Amino acid sequence: MNKDHLDKPLRGWRLRLYTIIFEADTREGRAFDKTLIALILLSVGVVTLDSVARIQARWGLAFDVLEWVFTGLFTLEYLLRLLCVRRPLAYALSFFGLIDLLSILPTYFALLMPEASALMDVRILRLLRIFRVLKLGSYVAEYTALAVALRASRRKIMVFLTFVMMVVLIMGTVMYVVEGSANGFTSIPTAMYWAVTTMTTVGFGDITPRTDFGRLISALMMLLGWSVLAVPTGIVTAEMAAQREHGGARPTTRTCPHCLTEGHTAEAQFCWHCGAALPPYQQDQDL
Repeated sequence: MNKDHLDKPLRGWRLRLYTIIFEADTREGRAFDKTLIALILLSVGVVTLDSVARIQARWGLAFDVLEWVFTGLFTLEYLLRLLCVRRPLAYALSFFGLIDLLSILPTYFALLMPEASALMDVRILRLLRIFRVLKLGSYVAEYTALAVALRASRRKIMVFLTFVMMVVLIMGTVMYVVEGSANGFTSIPTAMYWAVTTMTTVGFGDITPRTDFGRLISALMMLLGWSVLAVPTGIVTAEMAAQREHGGARPTTRTCPHCLTEGHTAEAQFCWHCGAALPPYQQDQDL
């Protein structure tokens, strides 16, 4: 199949296959995603159990067979995804496309390098697809609202993080001068590490101030940490509240076959990200 054919609008069996694999508003789509998630969990469980020497000694051959069965199924799924999208290379280079590829490559690499078999646990990242099964009602709305709120507040968050880094640099430098190498503050970067752990109220305790003035600064940093941690939450929450007041149509599991962007409304005719025409929306009313 040539590239020109793959770039054409989806129709026929490719459109049907695309709807089943990439969308979850039909009975077949949900069944596909649930089956895929079950296979992911089983494959991760096999890899995990295979790492236990006592279990591996008894069931090693069975685990090897199962691993190749899982790899064969995931390889078929990956090829079907490339086959039914308009731009296979765009999917292959996308986040989920790379995760799909990484989930099958370690098994093949293990033929040449047996020590690479431990990398097969990367399949757990594929469980992010669980959002395609849970994209019902409030799950879709809240997930999309959070993503939109993060995008809308990214400049405010960047300004806030810049302020935090300035505080960490200044307070770390002050503690380096006050405490010195004798008390574990051997350099400004080390003091900055202390400032971060103190401001986030983690407090590993591997570096602690010994002087009274240093302890006073530590107390101020701890109190500052309480307010600092609340700022990003407030920024994103305010953006989500503004979206809720604005209202709008609820997104669905529709995915653009051109750029693979998700979250389009049922009435949308074109992708909100790239402007490409969307296939007709399909949904089973009894789901």
